Amino acid sequence: MPGSFCLFAGTSVVEATVLVSVIIPTFNRAAFVREAVASVLAQRDARFELIVIDDGSCDDTAALLRREFGDLVEITCTDNRGVSAARNLGVRRSRGDLVAFLDSDDLWLPEKLAIQLAFFKEHPDAQICQTEEVWIRHGRPLVPRPYLRKLSGSIFEPSLRRCMVSPSAVMLRRELFDRRGGFDETLPACEDYDLWLRIAVDTQIPLIEAPLVIRRAGHDDQLSRRHWGMDRFRIAALMKLLAHEALSTEQRRCAVAVLSEKCRIVAAGAAKRGRTEEAQRYAMIAQLWQDAVGSCSPV
Repeated sequence: MPGSFCLFAGTSVVEATVLVSVIIPTFNRAAFVREAVASVLAQRDARFELIVIDDGSCDDTAALLRREFGDLVEITCTDNRGVSAARNLGVRRSRGDLVAFLDSDDLWLPEKLAIQLAFFKEHPDAQICQTEEVWIRHGRPLVPRPYLRKLSGSIFEPSLRRCMVSPSAVMLRRELFDRRGGFDETLPACEDYDLWLRIAVDTQIPLIEAPLVIRRAGHDDQLSRRHWGMDRFRIAALMKLLAHEALSTEQRRCAVAVLSEKCRIVAAGAAKRGRTEEAQRYAMIAQLWQDAVGSCSPV
């Protein structure tokens, strides 16, 4: 199959029969995605296929990758539909029982896939895991604030306030991805927050403490710079979660508390921007939930 690439280093073929599908979505990031692809092709002791979904780029992304990597990479060019649609399409086109995502501005260290494969071999009941990561901003190491630290295991309540999982650090079983319905293509941002939260409802998300991902931050095309009030999309995810997921009493109480808090924050931000109707709408949502909120203090 075009795009399938199997790399074995030395004599240690830890999981020769396991195929990992690596999905890279990209949009107008030719220089970044070239380096991301190279970091995947440098993986040791792992069998994988690499699929790049070019989400309507108008630069030379596809031509550059074909010229430099040939048939080592499967490239699919689509109309611009957003990162969720690109990742979902990549999974539909893939063959692996395990799926790993890499954002086109991030990089993997050469042992990333092999270490996660070893984790799944040692923990056959595990459905998902993620690794630690190193942050780089403008070429310099960035120390994340303590409240951004990753946690391991049952992380549903901490995940209500902020996204606790990095797409570039995750490996998960395809069955879990399919059962949870993949990424929500109606969300222009915070689609990762939404999916990992739905997974964390009843699934532990272990953390491998080795920093195996390099996250590059600070460039102008990041989603967090395109949209004001990112909590708007988290609110949408929380309302969907409350409407459709089978939450425990405690999970529901915590979700309602965080939803109400985020609505008040967004309402205040909208008011400052002169978005009166939007401010009123979020304030009303917060008020509607307020009576149902008990005390809850997610980490």
